Amino acid sequence: MRTKHVNVLIALAAFVLFSFSCFCISRMTQTSNQLINCRNHILEFKEKILRLKNKTERNRQELINALSKMKYEMTQRENTSTDLVEKKMNTLGKDETVSNNTFEVLKFFFPHLRKVGRIYPDVIIGKEKIGVSFALGISTVSRGNQSYVKQTLNSVVSRMTLSEEKDSVVIVSVADRNEDYLKSVVDMITKRFKRQLKSGSLEVISIPAFFYPNMLHVKQSTEDSGKLESWRIKQVLDFCFLMLYAQPKAMYYLQLEDDIIAKKMYFTKITDFVHNITSNNWFYIEFSILGFIGKLFKSEDLTDFVRFFLMFYKDKPIDLLLGDIFQVKMCNPGETPEKCAERNKQIRIRYKPSLFQHVGIQSSFPGREQYSKTI
Repeated sequence: MRTKHVNVLIALAAFVLFSFSCFCISRMTQTSNQLINCRNHILEFKEKILRLKNKTERNRQELINALSKMKYEMTQRENTSTDLVEKKMNTLGKDETVSNNTFEVLKFFFPHLRKVGRIYPDVIIGKEKIGVSFALGISTVSRGNQSYVKQTLNSVVSRMTLSEEKDSVVIVSVADRNEDYLKSVVDMITKRFKRQLKSGSLEVISIPAFFYPNMLHVKQSTEDSGKLESWRIKQVLDFCFLMLYAQPKAMYYLQLEDDIIAKKMYFTKITDFVHNITSNNWFYIEFSILGFIGKLFKSEDLTDFVRFFLMFYKDKPIDLLLGDIFQVKMCNPGETPEKCAERNKQIRIRYKPSLFQHVGIQSSFPGREQYSKTI
């Protein structure tokens, strides 16, 4: 009996051990399958990460190539815009309008221009910058073997701060039909003032030959008086064209010439002086007392000045016409000269000391020398 109980216990223990072994084997098999599945998931995830990494690397390389291409194209455009002398077409299509063209005022005074569709400079280098506070105009013509324009331009642009340069535009107007002189000015500026050209703070324009009336083309006087008269007439017209071009660009316009030196901090002194004037009722400001140099105008008044100059361009040099327009516009009929002179001091403001030094000896009039230095 006892032996029978022992056998039953042994059988039960064997069954329990067998069941436990089966359970363990089942769990191990299940765990193994889970591990295999997990490993497969890990391998699949790793493969996806690798594909994503490869795709990301391709995208990065494509982006680098695209950026390099864009940078190259931008560099090419900048170089092209700096080096290229673009010839502007002076005619409009049938459907185009010139009602907003600032040069339209010229057609009232010169009948030969009424046949021209659009009046605009022949050559423009620069960004055609607008919306700045100051436009500085420099008109230049050939002086034979002597040239001061590089020295003038260097002093004008180098004595501005970067913020002042950003808020201004210097316009060099080549008023000479000599193609060699035009090319020499363009070459000099594109080589020495490349940064200013790229930023838009410096421009070069050329006045079209058709702008001038026939009297300047056909007058062949051999007398010095006749040549001097033609030179003076052309100079007035050169300044008028430049003033009209500059008028829509800035709030103020400063007239300079191509044979002066700007003094240190000249631009800072001009801006401070203008901003500190309490009254806006000024006619113009003189930052030089010599000729037409250093005269500052409000751009909104330039068209009126140009109209007056064109009415009498055959009669007097432009600096004398500037005095005449004051008499016409500002002196009341019957007013005493003393009272008018007193108003003159209030609205024709003179800054002291002068901010520009005249350096040119060889005049733009052939064969003539001038020695006026202190201004």
